[in-house]
Amino acid sequence: MTKTMDLIMFSGEYDKAMAALILANTAREMDVEVNMFFAFWGLSLIRDPDNMSNDDKTLYEKMFSFISPKGPEDLPLSKMNWAGVGKRVLLDMMDDDHAPRLKDFLKGARKKQVHFYACKLSVEVMGFKQEEFLPEVEIVEAKDFLKGALESNIQMFI
Repeated sequence: MTKTMDLIMFSGEYDKAMAALILANTAREMDVEVNMFFAFWGLSLIRDPDNMSNDDKTLYEKMFSFISPKGPEDLPLSKMNWAGVGKRVLLDMMDDDHAPRLKDFLKGARKKQVHFYACKLSVEVMGFKQEEFLPEVEIVEAKDFLKGALESNIQMFI
């Protein structure tokens, strides 16, 4: 029987995304199937900064898209962000320890075939388009994700 871990990523903060992706990568290294479901602020983690689009968006959707983080490196810290200074300090400390960045953990999860799902309702409300996400991202309804999550060995909400 295949072991599975399902993560719901609601947070759009750098340190919480790091924790989720460290767990996802580690689980894949242990042959655990990993499914990540991104809703609302968590969607920022799986946005492709090279494929932003304002086509067919309302004024509010364009404004929201403009001010929202455009990928993993744009995410703020959950605590002590201090208008970005805290994040810069954390990144410098990570560099001093030769620790991988969030984008590296995301790249690893993609290579290890972590399954990425975006909440259809969240995508629609926030005005994002399929082409604005990483190619691996599948947009699904919450009930479709939950069907599998109910059978999962591990469920987490971050």
